This record gives sequence, C-alpha cells and structure tokens, in this order.
Amino acid sequence: MSTNGPTGYGQNENPYDGSNPYGQQNPYGGQQPPADQQPPFGQQAPHDQQAYKQEAPYGQPGYGVPPQQPYGQQPQTGLPHWLGQPGGYGGAPVPGTRQLAPIGERLVARLIDVAVLIIPTLLVFTVLGASILYYVVAGLLSFGYEAAMLLTQGGQTVGKKVMKLRVVDLGHGGKPAENSLLVRAAVYTLPNAVYCIGSLFALVNVLWPLWDKPLQQALHDKAAKTVVVKES
Repeated sequence: MSTNGPTGYGQNENPYDGSNPYGQQNPYGGQQPPADQQPPFGQQAPHDQQAYKQEAPYGQPGYGVPPQQPYGQQPQTGLPHWLGQPGGYGGAPVPGTRQLAPIGERLVARLIDVAVLIIPTLLVFTVLGASILYYVVAGLLSFGYEAAMLLTQGGQTVGKKVMKLRVVDLGHGGKPAENSLLVRAAVYTLPNAVYCIGSLFALVNVLWPLWDKPLQQALHDKAAKTVVVKES
C-alpha cells in the first residue's frame, strides 16, 4: 500500500516553477517578473519594453507636430503686428487685419491722380512753356494736391478713394502724423521740379515696391514710415 497521497494533496506546489500538470508552459517563459520590478502606476514601462515607441530628440518636435512659437512671440514674417496675411492660397484675408495694397491697384490710383492734375498742368505749360520754371511750378502744384488730399481726406487722394486704398502709419496702422504726410508728399512730388533728374527719380520711386519685400514701400513711404493698405 502506497503511503504517498494524491499528487498536489497537502503539498504546496509553486505555480511559477515552470511545471504544469497538463504539459503546458507558462506563457511568460516560466517566470513572472517580481513585483518590485513592476512599473509604478502612471509610469511608463522600462526602455526595453518600448521597442516600437521612439521619442523625438530633446527640443525637437515629433513627426507631424508643427513647431510652436515661444510664448508671447509673433511669427517672424517681417510684417507689423497689425498687418495680416491672406488666409491661405487664394483665400480671404484673416478677419480683423489689414492687407497691403496690391501694386497694380496702387498704379491705377496714381494714374487717376495724374488725370486729375492733367488740366491744371497743361494750363501751366501753356503759360510757361517747357522751361525750368514750368517744372518748378508743376512740382509745387503736385505737392499741393498730394499734401492737401492726404491731410484732409484721412490719407487718401482721389485715386486712392476710387481704388479703396489708404496711407497708414507703419508703426500702429492708424492715421499718420501730419509731418509724416507732408514728408511723404514732398518726397513723391518735389523731385519732379528738377529737370531730367526728377523724372528719373520718379521712375525709380514708382517701381521700388516691386522689389521691396515684405512691405512693398516706395521711397516716399520709407521716408515717411508709412504703408498703403487695402480698405475692406
């Protein structure tokens, strides 16, 4: 008669010793990680358990994460804070912002102003002929028109009113000071009083916004610290 009892009766078998009464192995390789090596609640698993989870290098955004501007800083676009960019390619302007006036519309506005002055300029030419005095008087006539319109019409001439353009201060986007408007009008018109050289300066001045980025300022805008914007 055997003195041994049934297997497992009265005996304390280790469930983690790798043996299994049904011939199966422990799915964890015969061992269970000790309790003192388990990651605390709320913490990540050890590095060797994150084979497929890689983090971006320190200080760099991960893949698909757009870089963020430092707190309190604006994107470096070269534009003043009050001047906005269009809302995407071909999109509408961002609400609450002003946009720079298109160069083509500025040119049309200037042609309208030339048309306004053409009759008085022809009268001066009829009286004085093609003399030095004619260029001086014609330059003063243009200055008087430009300065009077900008000062009394809130930074607009007749051409700018038609095209819905306005001259504003570069620093804050509001009405420029009177001195700034006078400087702008003087730099734009008075060089025309100098024979030949004035015409060359006027040509360079009107073309300057084509390569002046990002503010598209003419030389008289730079002198007065102004920009031309499109009224909404």
